[in-house]
Amino acid sequence: MCPDVGDGAVKIIKNQKNRKTMKIRTIIVTMLVAVAMSITVEAQNNVAEEIAWVVGSEPIFKSDIEEQYRQALAERADIPGNPYCVIPERMAVDKLFLDQAKIDTIEVQSSMVMNMVESRINFWIANLGSKEKVEEYYNMTMPDLRAKLIDMYSDQYKIEQVQSKLTEKVKATPADVRNFFEKFPTDSLPYIPRQVEVQIITINPVIPQQEIDEVKSRLRDYTQRVNKGEAEFSTLAILYSEDGSSMYGGEVGFKGRAELLPEYANAAFNLSDTKKVSKIVETEAGFHIIQLIERRGDRVNTRHILLRPKIAEKDLTEAVSRLDTVRSEIQGGKVTFEQAAMLISQDKDSRLNNGVMLNGKTLTNRFEMADLPAEVAKKVDKMNEGDISEPFVMMNAATNRQQVAIVKLMKRIEGHKANITDDYQTLKAIYEQHRKGEIIENWVKEKQKSIYVYIEDGWRNCDFQYEWSGR
Repeated sequence: MCPDVGDGAVKIIKNQKNRKTMKIRTIIVTMLVAVAMSITVEAQNNVAEEIAWVVGSEPIFKSDIEEQYRQALAERADIPGNPYCVIPERMAVDKLFLDQAKIDTIEVQSSMVMNMVESRINFWIANLGSKEKVEEYYNMTMPDLRAKLIDMYSDQYKIEQVQSKLTEKVKATPADVRNFFEKFPTDSLPYIPRQVEVQIITINPVIPQQEIDEVKSRLRDYTQRVNKGEAEFSTLAILYSEDGSSMYGGEVGFKGRAELLPEYANAAFNLSDTKKVSKIVETEAGFHIIQLIERRGDRVNTRHILLRPKIAEKDLTEAVSRLDTVRSEIQGGKVTFEQAAMLISQDKDSRLNNGVMLNGKTLTNRFEMADLPAEVAKKVDKMNEGDISEPFVMMNAATNRQQVAIVKLMKRIEGHKANITDDYQTLKAIYEQHRKGEIIENWVKEKQKSIYVYIEDGWRNCDFQYEWSGR
């Protein structure tokens, strides 16, 4: 339950450490009360906003804490403890970093912030069902929600930049990692699940021109219907688009050029009329028609209809036969797997890396089985080191199209307790994260000494992570 916060006037604790004289304390307390009272606002139910904390001259309102709690519930985020203790303390720590950001004059990258805002809104819509339900849940209009999120992510960016600056010199040497490992309690060493290193060759089945022409004909028909006013673009997107954005009427949210497929970006940024539809655009994902919604500087919000030409069974069979021949040539010593990958593989992420798959999560060539594409994991699970699979059909995660692949199991590391020989990179990452945590924690403790903190009655009875002078 929420702490019982009183409705009375703010009572500032006057015994703060490091104040040199009573006169200075009195002046500061008076200024903080004035600031807090000047920014007290009327809530929608005409009850004055209640202040829970004050950090420096920045208040933390009860309504802000409640709002963050609602967000955590909507996102199913885990809160380790009483949310009315954990959340305001997190907010207080954030204000310490934001105070430092002002001192360091950190500037925010607006394009990055807008991308995070649109991603968060799309996440809410997907979980709650519609924009209207999101507005109802948060009791705010979409423009107000966007404004709130812009402020939130701008602050988050500043905080991350301060933390990055504090920890930028953390670089683990082999000696650091070895000493850390030797002192690590054996029963606390992380368990490393089974990992594999895999090479892959993929080819995309040939799509008949007749199928491509059929897709383009359908898209031209949609364009004519929109231009003649016979149908709304968003309605057609919901009915016919083969992209995940169809449930939002084809809207993809504000994106920068680098966040869009190159061909899509070129077409989208050349649009200027929100009532017009682009020409048909081909990307690796399929064929699109695009409509402009809004452009803001170097970011554009569009909606699109995506159609993917269907792959006939005979074309899949031909691709399987082709890779089966390649597999036989590798096993017969006519060509190496590495050479074949470079010559024929259409997997752009591994082709120039001797066919070795790279794990985007760890930036290494090791995968836990759960991190591999499902079809690859199913094959590799029953293979021995050095084996090459028979050709199989899998989905390309980037394009959502079928492709044919063969894989080679380079190495399998069975599940085990972390050790310095097999898991140096993992232990190095753990050490660096541990060291950064120590630096940040010590910085927070020092920063607390130089800034005023007040905690209102009803919000103090908590087991906080840090000692707060205003308790």
